[in-house]
Amino acid sequence: MIGPDYMGEDNMRYRDLRGALASSAAICAVAAATPAMAQTKSFDVPAQSAATGIPELATQADVQILVSADAVRGKTIRAIKGSMSVDQAVRRAAADAGLRVVSNDGRTYTLASASSAAADAPTDNTYVANEIVVTAQKRVESVQDVPIAITALSQKNLEEQKIESGADIMRAVPNLTFSKSNFTSYNISIRGIGTKAISATSDPGVAVAFNNIGIIHNRFFEQEFFDMERLEVLRGPQGTLYGRNATGGVINLITAKPKLGEFEGSIKGEVGNFDSRRMTAMLNVPIVPDQLGLRIAGAMTDRDGYDYNSVTQNRVNKRDLWSLRATLGFENDWLRGNFIWERFHENDNRSRTGKQLCHRDDTPDMIGSTPTRITNPTNASLTPYREIRAATFSTGCKAGSLYDDAAFGTPNGTSISYVYGLGIASGIFGGRYFPGMPRVKAPLFDTLTDPYGGMMQSRDLREIASVRDPIYRAKSDILALNLDAKLSDSLTLSSQTAWNWDNVYSFQDYNRFNSLPIFNDSSSWVDYDGNPSPWRDMMPGGIFCDPQIGCSNTLAAFDVSSARSKQFAQELRLQSDFDGPFNFSIGGNYTKFKTQNDYYVMSNMFTMLAMTEPLNETGTMTHCSRKTFGKDFFNTYYVPIEEGFCPYIDPNPVESINGEGHNYFRSSNPYKLESWAAFGEAYYNINPNLKLTAGLRYTHDRKSFTVVPSQLLLSTTYEGGGFVNKGHPATGVLRQTWGEYTGRIGLDWQPHLDFTDSTLVYGFFSRGYKAGGFNPPTPGYITREQLLEAGFITQLQVDRFPDAYPGLQLLAVDYGPSFKPEFVNAFEIGMKNVLMGGRLTLNAAAFYYDYKNYQVSQIRDRTAVNENFDAKMWGAEFSALFEPVDRLRFNANFGYLKTRIGKGMQSIDPMNRNLGDPDYTVVKSWIQLPSNCVVPTHIAEAWLTRDRAGALNAPADLCNGVRGFFSYNPPIDSLTGQRYDVANYPELNGGLGLHTELEGNELPNSPRWTVNLGAEYTIPFEGDWSATVRGDGYWQAKSWARVYNLNPYDRLRSWTNFNISLRVDGPDDLSIEAYVKNVFNSTPITDAFLNSDDSGLTTNVFTLDPRIIGFSISKKF
Repeated sequence: MIGPDYMGEDNMRYRDLRGALASSAAICAVAAATPAMAQTKSFDVPAQSAATGIPELATQADVQILVSADAVRGKTIRAIKGSMSVDQAVRRAAADAGLRVVSNDGRTYTLASASSAAADAPTDNTYVANEIVVTAQKRVESVQDVPIAITALSQKNLEEQKIESGADIMRAVPNLTFSKSNFTSYNISIRGIGTKAISATSDPGVAVAFNNIGIIHNRFFEQEFFDMERLEVLRGPQGTLYGRNATGGVINLITAKPKLGEFEGSIKGEVGNFDSRRMTAMLNVPIVPDQLGLRIAGAMTDRDGYDYNSVTQNRVNKRDLWSLRATLGFENDWLRGNFIWERFHENDNRSRTGKQLCHRDDTPDMIGSTPTRITNPTNASLTPYREIRAATFSTGCKAGSLYDDAAFGTPNGTSISYVYGLGIASGIFGGRYFPGMPRVKAPLFDTLTDPYGGMMQSRDLREIASVRDPIYRAKSDILALNLDAKLSDSLTLSSQTAWNWDNVYSFQDYNRFNSLPIFNDSSSWVDYDGNPSPWRDMMPGGIFCDPQIGCSNTLAAFDVSSARSKQFAQELRLQSDFDGPFNFSIGGNYTKFKTQNDYYVMSNMFTMLAMTEPLNETGTMTHCSRKTFGKDFFNTYYVPIEEGFCPYIDPNPVESINGEGHNYFRSSNPYKLESWAAFGEAYYNINPNLKLTAGLRYTHDRKSFTVVPSQLLLSTTYEGGGFVNKGHPATGVLRQTWGEYTGRIGLDWQPHLDFTDSTLVYGFFSRGYKAGGFNPPTPGYITREQLLEAGFITQLQVDRFPDAYPGLQLLAVDYGPSFKPEFVNAFEIGMKNVLMGGRLTLNAAAFYYDYKNYQVSQIRDRTAVNENFDAKMWGAEFSALFEPVDRLRFNANFGYLKTRIGKGMQSIDPMNRNLGDPDYTVVKSWIQLPSNCVVPTHIAEAWLTRDRAGALNAPADLCNGVRGFFSYNPPIDSLTGQRYDVANYPELNGGLGLHTELEGNELPNSPRWTVNLGAEYTIPFEGDWSATVRGDGYWQAKSWARVYNLNPYDRLRSWTNFNISLRVDGPDDLSIEAYVKNVFNSTPITDAFLNSDDSGLTTNVFTLDPRIIGFSISKKF
């Protein structure tokens, strides 16, 4: 496999440069004088071939430049005009010709092909962007010669701007945003294209590459950058050369490679606030000079948490992580390569998500003109349930600004479906329908009391209230083999091979806020005969012990997100370096990927429901151990209550669950991918200054997904509604294949302008593609056909009660098992300029995208449903680097972005299902059903005024919840005179709600403006000492969190971030630095995630790190 440092036009290094230069096949440009390399001179070297331009530069610079004739064959340099240092001029010419400076002593420069050791290409002695060599087109070029909008940052740039991890790169790249996402991943968005699809089978919109190999599951947001050669961010579709998942762009992490002829090392130690301790180190050892070398680098971070848990009184969101990388480099006359092993390891209490916010949705007093708390004088048994009955018209949380004080509330707990379910269970607890089963007189909890009691949370976004601290563990191993074989002077065969093993596990409190004590004391429970109840030990002292949650007197819930994956990738590429106008790069690659993603939600309320009626018909608290017989609810058919006629309760603690429990939610996502591609690009120089590029790629993706329905509170009873009592059996395998062509075509022109030193103008059209995927399955409800086949019901029962079977039915499902692939047609023009003798670099680009089927997820029916929307994006970007005088430098990035969702696009917003229309009312779901429903308001009023026991159960009557069991007669529709049928109201889409029109809305995480400004000034002192002061500022305009643009709920406010540093550099490469990141300790919300209906529509938010103060000492040797 070929690393990026071996992808050049001149691919082989001369092992003895000076010996080669002594032959006739060398250029020897000699000057008489010996000035200091830092001396400023005035240059006027026209654009020309490197073979003639480098000697002319040497003459004007009064230095000697040694370089192989083979290394400059076919190369050109741009004009070098104006005042600049000799060193800058030589390095600019070298970068233009794809060369690197091997050595210099102030009077003699030795140059070699940059591809022979590109680790040296981005010199740390300069800040000028056009002296950074990149491999954006998988060949070594100066960043100013690449007709792509690209940001390239050397290790020195990363250190200066305090870009330490993936979350920091947005501060250096226009039109790029970054935020953590809800599970164990993140969202990078470039020009509005990111990863808003969260299915296990979805692909990122921005590819992350490790030395040019795309890594599907990676630790980009956890791992910190260390010993990098450079970081490249390519904006815009890069599908031709980088392939799949690059519709938005590519982030390419290029690690430093061994220097085969030089022994060197470095070490850096740092301390800071939050008791932070960090260290990085590197050692480069030449084993066989100029042939074999080893480079070992590592980094570690250990610090206290940024957040505080007020319940455990511990700091959380801490870091304890380390990385280690070993690279073995080797080369001879025809073969060069390196072998890389990198490991990342983390074990701490990192918070996967931020605080959970909620605008409490109070129980309404009225629906239409009807009170919700009607006291039924003929049925006094309903009185204790008037609160949960009325709360079926509350969603738990409602839409509101995430920045208001009210956003720090807690849900209306009585409206949450499992709290409602326990209210129902309290009325029939103990085996109501089977002879000989004692019934408990006392309820499980006070049904008139909200478990959260209207509590308000701390307004500090960094403070949570959890009964347990988070657990976060991650581990990744990458092996990469890069090979570069010189087949001839003009052909190089490159191979890249990579393996990746990745594991992540995250446990945390589901809500991050606590409830009031809610459970009743069971110690004195008796049955209706006055005998001691067999459930006395259920909640002694009001303490309920859950096998996963532990013992608690409050409502408690945790979630676990984990993933295990492995990947193999192989690419072969043949590149030409002909003397004529035509060159090419052709190749093919293959990727094989396999992952098992699991997401669990556990609650002591789930377990309690699994132990009690109506879901547990065994009449015991044990795990489905009773065998008896009884009649069904309709008293028409005897059914055996076999062992297992209740949801299986996993008896193991959360750290060692068996994964078979029905007392917790599990989304299991086994997924496999095989992908191969063939690609090629041709380059034709129409004239020395004008080049045509045309590329084509064919990608073949094959995905397979094992369908594993979730089984929360399901069992093989009528009320249980499931087809299995224990475990999560697969019900099939879905397979899809896509084969798509992508490519690009364009021109780049290097005119000779009097007012610039060099200029590149380019225009390209490109087409990008990202594969579709599979929606995780809906819950494992049994179908009517399965009931009949199993003999659980008879056709007579179906005929008699047509609406009663199956017991649980989803609302209308408006999505399929899969979602469509994405396509983008992109147009881009740009200009790159170097002016004022290299003191000013000014780049600009403008783009227009026509996007089809942009993938966006929402949580619906307890699954991540992915929808597709057409959209258009357009914008512009400006980047500048300016050094007006020696030692004073400025950098600036400006991004403008406008996005617009296409015509006819619409979707149902879970936070706004009725669009605020008073003619329609939102109703909570039944215990085992995941989604709320919408009914006409007059139907809700008719339900409220019914005089019968069944009037307790709006979710049963109106939202498909075991209607035949709890609902004798659905409410009568006053408009039709018939029982309510949602089919008479097509605008309700089967009860899901009203469509929100999305046309003209902006895409999420797409701020209109992004701005980054930086400045640094170096003050020299005697004795090789100097001090550099630097400041960086970043501003991101307001944006939206979701496609619905529901104001103010979806609005993410604009925010700023400032960093400052002071670095003192001394002799012998000693550096001392003090810095402050996030100077004003701001806590912006960078993104938000809406949780499910049955969670109460709470919102998880994500923020930046707080103010960080650090002090470091580093030494190179």
